[in-house]
Amino acid sequence: MNELFKQITGYMDNALFFDIFFGMIDEVKVPFVVALLIVGGVYLTLKFNFINLRMFIHSFKIIRGDYKTADDVGILEPRQSLTTALSATVGLGNIAGVAIAVSIGGPGATFWMIMAGFLGMTLKFTEVTLSLKYREFLPDGTIIGGGMGYLNKGFSEKGFPKIGKVLAVVFAIFLIGGAIGGGNTFQVSQALGAVSNEIGFFKEYPWVFGVIVATLTGTVILGGIKRIGEVTEKIVPLMIIIYVSASLWIILSNYDLIPMAISKIFNEAFAPIAVTGGMIGVIVQGFQRAVFSSEAGLGSAPIAHSTAKTKYPVRQGMVALYEPFIDTVIVCTMTALVIVISGVYDPANGFKELIDAKNGSGLTAEAFRMSMSWFPAILSFSIFMFAFSTLIAWSYYGEIAWAYLFGTKSVIVYKIIFLAFIVVATVVDTNTMVDFASILFLAMAIPNVIGLLVMSGDVKSMLKEYLAKLKSGELDRETIK
Repeated sequence: MNELFKQITGYMDNALFFDIFFGMIDEVKVPFVVALLIVGGVYLTLKFNFINLRMFIHSFKIIRGDYKTADDVGILEPRQSLTTALSATVGLGNIAGVAIAVSIGGPGATFWMIMAGFLGMTLKFTEVTLSLKYREFLPDGTIIGGGMGYLNKGFSEKGFPKIGKVLAVVFAIFLIGGAIGGGNTFQVSQALGAVSNEIGFFKEYPWVFGVIVATLTGTVILGGIKRIGEVTEKIVPLMIIIYVSASLWIILSNYDLIPMAISKIFNEAFAPIAVTGGMIGVIVQGFQRAVFSSEAGLGSAPIAHSTAKTKYPVRQGMVALYEPFIDTVIVCTMTALVIVISGVYDPANGFKELIDAKNGSGLTAEAFRMSMSWFPAILSFSIFMFAFSTLIAWSYYGEIAWAYLFGTKSVIVYKIIFLAFIVVATVVDTNTMVDFASILFLAMAIPNVIGLLVMSGDVKSMLKEYLAKLKSGELDRETIK
């Protein structure tokens, strides 16, 4: 099984993640998809005049429920769509992924993760706005959104229907793979690594853990998006509060080490000492792990947002700005500070085995253990909840992609496959799973970012119209009080 996953990973890496410098620069590999995300994020942030900053307060008012109209259509409240999307993004990428990034790229990777989160806010705004514009309401109540919709319809409107169809199909295939890889097997394998340290039984019988998780996941996902939204609305805020509070406690209790940690993060962002490829190498690590965590630019989260009750696509796009901010700028930074302060990322400090195995959740647990000997047990529970919330959200993403390709009647087949892979993940090598999941995740960005760039003019027009109505007071007059 491990060899099969390694072969698949190798083929996809060569095909989709080729070095844009083609080996011309020694010890530096910049995967095409990472470069595409950086260029796309910078371009859109400039084109929309830093929408990620100037609409931050207005976005919060929308989440709070200040703007509702009689013409809103959808299934979930905007905040429920946000928490459903957050349940997919705020997961083990924030715990395990950050630890892996810092252990490979050094503390400097943290700086570039924050930069990626900043640019990711604009990417998320763009893709969610397009998803709402082109979402499709099926007779059975299913809403088809995400990259499939805007790639297909958007390109068709611009006179390139065949290109749009191909990109949509490719995206849907990658999305199903991403759901099974990053949204499923990676989450389960990392959760198993953390939980088995506290419950030894699962080290001997890991498949039992898989069966338990598959059973719990099945009870939720078989209930559809409404049940998923109800569950995530309750557990996502709780798990974020628990994790961030514990991180803050460790950071503040080691306040004397904060200047050292911040200094390392900034200095090694531009003059790294722990990563192959120098500054470019650490940028790649930071952006790659940030995207794996926040999913900005991948086209997956727009599927959850497409269910939102709203009249204006741009409005839900603004709600989505908060996703990368919460996920990357806040939660990932907290984790990184704990990792850097503890020093577990350095092989010389005795955790080389965890680093070599890319057991990010184990590294984070050890970092917490140094300051709070009792916390790893709670962290293991938090990791389980992070993984569980990500599982149920990503199961829905893959379901929508499956429905797009094969129709809604066969969705039960996908759900069975998804649940089966939860068990498979408990018997596959963790190192292999990290590489496999990263590639499947990032592959979605290729067709998606191409679509965002091509249709960015449409988003700018919708944004201009919305801001004009906001300035004139029209939006306030039509809001239900």
